[in-house]
Amino acid sequence: MSVDFFETECKELSRQDLSFGLCDDQDGTIAYSSISTDDTWIATVINSSAKEITFTAIDNCINILKEGKEDKEKSCDGMLTFDDSLYLVELKEKAPGGWISIAKKQLENTIRLLNEHHNLDNFRYKKAYACNKRHPYFTVVEASEKKSFFERTSGFRIDIQAEVIVK
Repeated sequence: MSVDFFETECKELSRQDLSFGLCDDQDGTIAYSSISTDDTWIATVINSSAKEITFTAIDNCINILKEGKEDKEKSCDGMLTFDDSLYLVELKEKAPGGWISIAKKQLENTIRLLNEHHNLDNFRYKKAYACNKRHPYFTVVEASEKKSFFERTSGFRIDIQAEVIVK
């Protein structure tokens, strides 16, 4: 069964705000973007060039069943698309201890699913963000892990921080 990640009811209207938040209420509902209050923001999107950006919820919205099973595939919370860029985002509100490896697995699985259903060659810039409201500052990812992630995911760069900078 073919799944369309790009033309879906999970896709929000584009926005050009200079900054906005990405939110996940952590209650089984879909992630969403917001300009209302930064109390609910898990990640902040910095859009200093006022580019037209589209947020599409993935987890709890684009449901893909594991092959031959009734279990849903694990996926990241959503994606941002603009120009020739695709940014995947996993939003966490967890205390320290294992959240980064869980987020990376969800991002990698989403990338695998995207590649199975779409040709991503039109995207020149591909990034994967693991964001945690309780740990908003940049976490250093070793060069060897960055390289390994890049190779495993067909060209996605990994960042672990709660600011998504749009260039």
